[in-house]
Formats: sequence, C-alpha cells, structure tokens
Amino acid sequence: MMLAPHALRRWVLQEGTQLFRRKASGSMVLTSTLRLPSYANIERDPVRTSNVGYFSSSCVNCAKSRELKAKRDISEKKLTRYFVDHRRVSLTGGKGGKGASTFHSEPRKEFGGPDGGNGGDGGTIIIKVDQQIKSLSLVEPLYRGMDGESGGSKNCYGRNADHTYIRVPLGTIVKEDGTVVADLSKHGQEYVAAFGGTGGKGNRFFLSNENRAPTKATPGEHGQERVLHLELRTMAHAGMVGFPNAGKSSLLRAISNAKPAVAAYPFTTLNPHVGIVQYQDHEQVAVADIPGIIQGAHRNRGLGISFLRHIERCRFLLFVLDLSGPDPWAQLQDLRFELEQYETGLSKRPQAIVGNKIDLPEARANLSALQSRVLQRIIPVSALTGHNVEELILHLRELYDGYLQTEESAGGRPVRW
Repeated sequence: MMLAPHALRRWVLQEGTQLFRRKASGSMVLTSTLRLPSYANIERDPVRTSNVGYFSSSCVNCAKSRELKAKRDISEKKLTRYFVDHRRVSLTGGKGGKGASTFHSEPRKEFGGPDGGNGGDGGTIIIKVDQQIKSLSLVEPLYRGMDGESGGSKNCYGRNADHTYIRVPLGTIVKEDGTVVADLSKHGQEYVAAFGGTGGKGNRFFLSNENRAPTKATPGEHGQERVLHLELRTMAHAGMVGFPNAGKSSLLRAISNAKPAVAAYPFTTLNPHVGIVQYQDHEQVAVADIPGIIQGAHRNRGLGISFLRHIERCRFLLFVLDLSGPDPWAQLQDLRFELEQYETGLSKRPQAIVGNKIDLPEARANLSALQSRVLQRIIPVSALTGHNVEELILHLRELYDGYLQTEESAGGRPVRW
C-alpha cells in the first residue's frame, strides 16, 4: 500500500524540520534510521529505511567546485570587426523652438500688451576627442541635434537644447569635400561640426512705439546640415613598416606588453596595434605595428592606402626586414619606394633598420650582404628568442630623445604617452 500524496508530503516536512534543527557545524554522521509515520500501514522497504551514511550541512562542501575560466583572447578576425578607421557621417543641427504670440491677461488690466517669449536654440553637434576610445566603430552614420523648446506666455523663453557629443579617438581627422577642416590630436579637443538653429522670436520682441500690439511671431531656424568624413590616423612615436610575415607583430610582443595576433601566414595583422615601451625614467615610447605593405600599396593594392595613412602620424620609422628571405636589401628599397609614392618625404623621416629572424641559419649570410649594400646602421634581432632586443629598445630611446629635442627647439609640444 502506497502513502497518500498529502501524507507523504507531511512526513517529509516533519523529518526535514527535525533534521535541520540539530546543530550543524560543518558535517555530521547520522546513524538513526529514518522512520516512516506510525499511521502508515505499509511494508518496510529496506531501501527507504536504510541508514544515512554521511551528510554535509555546509553549503561550501555541498557546492560543486567550479574553476574560473580563463578569458580568451579576441581573434584578429573578430577584432577587425570592431576596428573602424573611416566613417562618413551626416549631421543635422537641432531646430530652434518657435516664438509664442500671446497677450497678457489679468483682471482689471484690459490691454496688458504682448508677452510671447522667444524659442530656445537648437542643439549643436560637437566632435570631441576621448583618449579612451580606440576606434570609430561607435560613431553612427547619422546624427541629428535636439530641437529647442518653444516660447511661452508671460515672457517665458524656451529652453535651449542640449549639445550632442560625438566621441572620437585621438588622431582623428575631419574632412569635408576632400579638404581637412579639423585635426584632432589632443585629448579633450572639440570641433563644432553642426550648429543648431536659432530660436524664433515671440511677439514681445516686435513691440515698438509704432506697433503696440504685434501679433507676429517667427518660427525657429533649421540647424546646419553637413556631411563629414572622419579618418583615424594612429598616434604613435614609431611605426613598424615591413612586408607581410616579416615578424612585426612578434617583435612588438617582444618589446612591449601588446598582444597582437601571431601566425605563420601573411596578413595576420589586419589593423594597427600600438604597444608601449617603458623605460626606467618613466618615459614611454609608443610603437605602432602597421599591417603588411606589398608592392603597389600606393595604388591601393593589398590593404593599400587604408593603412598607409597611419604612418603619416609616426615621428620615426622602423623598417623591419626578413633576413631569412632572399634579397633583404630589395625589401628595403621597395618599402621606401611605396612610402615615397604615397607621400613625398615620408621615407626620409628619422628611421632605423631592423633585421628580424637572425636566429635562422640563412639569415647570417643575408645580414652580411645587407650591411655591404646599406650604409645605415642595421640592428639584427630575433623576436622569437629575444636576441639583441635590448639594443633595439635603446636605439628607440635615442630616436625618441632626438624627436623631443627637435620639437622643443621648434617651439612645439611633443606628444607624450
């Protein structure tokens, strides 16, 4: 005979209440037999009345042990979705509020006169630099300012609309019809992109000796309309320039804490990465890993012009050559040619030549041949083993100090990180 459902529930409730009223510190062993209610006239089931061997009343002991999962690095393909360095933005300023046409009304004051207030000004759209933002991915393609509030009676003016701010990363250039109208290179710098419309005038504004009861009121003006192009140019002291699979990303990982993707195939890096090289005197040098350049990049081949413009901001260049490949001196000539074709004088900036992959057997012979053809100093390094990386870091500091002296002598303000 089975217990009725309500009797079974009552029995479970009684046994559970008695069990948890006992002192439960950590864990305890229960040796008593769970007894079925006396009014249950059924056969004793050995499974139901067996002794409870071990019971833990501690939530920590009862809980399942769960290890914290390590945060996975975002792949280069997913990271590229969020990195945007060009935006076309349509902007419309807010419309001004309309003026009111009202007359003052009060007991025993028949001709109170006009008391319509002016409308509020429309909201202005402002582009503001925020150094915490690293991409233009948060910029929307369309912005419209807020409209001003209409005027009211009793000479009440309408409320001016709030401004709309578009936050962009450091190094953003604003263009209109191909002409640069703003260069935003400082944190907190602002540029008024679209003015809001002026609020309309109420009939109180038109009161004069000739017209003592004007009824005229003007509507608010429309806001300014503009179409702007935003371009991001990476702000860094040094730019690493080289052909695909030359080891630029591995070298950036070796000299800084940046973690760009590294793989044994070309075009692993699809967007610029910036790493910070720190020195003992708390000076910091920003080094940008520019995606690989190929022959004809100035004609927009490969990744083309979309990433060549990031080199324009760099104060000095690091030409990274693959010493394991054939003719490394030809790589240097081709890189300089592409930079010069893109912008005259770009390849003549202060620079250093870095020969990577010196740990490979064929790199030694190519290094000797390169030194015989190039008069400049060549720094052989191995990003994989860390060989001679200290010399590269010290040479970076020399280039950085030279940049500081040049800017200070010219009366400018050098960029510091």
